[in-house]
Amino acid sequence: MASEVRAAMVQTGWTGDKESMIELHEKYLAEAAEAGARVMCFQELFYGPYFCQVQDAAFYDYAEAIPDGPTTKRFQELAAKYGMVLILPMYEKEQEGLLYNTAAVIDADGSYLGKYRKTHLPQVKGFWEKFYFRPGNLGYPVFETAVGRVGVYICYDRHFPEGWRALGLNGAQMVFNPSATSRGLSAYLWKIEQPASAAANMYFVGAINRVGIEDLGENDFYGTTYFVNPRGQFVGDVCSDQAEELIVRDLDLDLVDEVRNQWAFYRDRRPDMYDPLTRA
Repeated sequence: MASEVRAAMVQTGWTGDKESMIELHEKYLAEAAEAGARVMCFQELFYGPYFCQVQDAAFYDYAEAIPDGPTTKRFQELAAKYGMVLILPMYEKEQEGLLYNTAAVIDADGSYLGKYRKTHLPQVKGFWEKFYFRPGNLGYPVFETAVGRVGVYICYDRHFPEGWRALGLNGAQMVFNPSATSRGLSAYLWKIEQPASAAANMYFVGAINRVGIEDLGENDFYGTTYFVNPRGQFVGDVCSDQAEELIVRDLDLDLVDEVRNQWAFYRDRRPDMYDPLTRA
């Protein structure tokens, strides 16, 4: 496996319907493949609007089975066609009444590797996620892919350091954080939390956010998608805060081992001292 991996993400606005949103992501996937990308992540709930701006049971219809639903299968074929690892954040229906905010992970040969379910759910104005989702229950899996060990942490999860650490301890070399986050207090945190978490856990992070104001509410999604390295440094430029944009960057996975050997944060942890944290 080559140490350098070309990775891609795309930030987009809402097109107005599910099929055109999927087709738009197919177009960007083809562009990323043409640019030589080997792994790509889409934004949170990628084929829909961010419907959690309102509480409306009509949006339950956006949920699909994973991996047996049509969108997963559609992108399995595309992953195999392009030889790319794909991270697909979608609305998952496990069974009636059991709905999750989920990301499916597909390997470069089109095989389904598994999924991560969003662990932490906000329930505040403009982010009514507990109306739509159950909290994730699959832990913090790391997937052995054709490009390395990949983890996922979704949007609001990023405010909680425990999951970032669990992904690192589970062996992640890169972690994708697909999001739908809007201007306000979170814009300041956006460029702090993911770089700090990457540095603390010594892996690459891909932070992706949608753009624009959707017709469901006033949330102004500010894009600013970026990659950050295991030292907490941006890899190339940060994306626009307004425009649709594809970002493609080269990630040298040898840097993960180099930084871990330099800092040895995992060696110096004191889990014997942390029990009170889990009882608070």
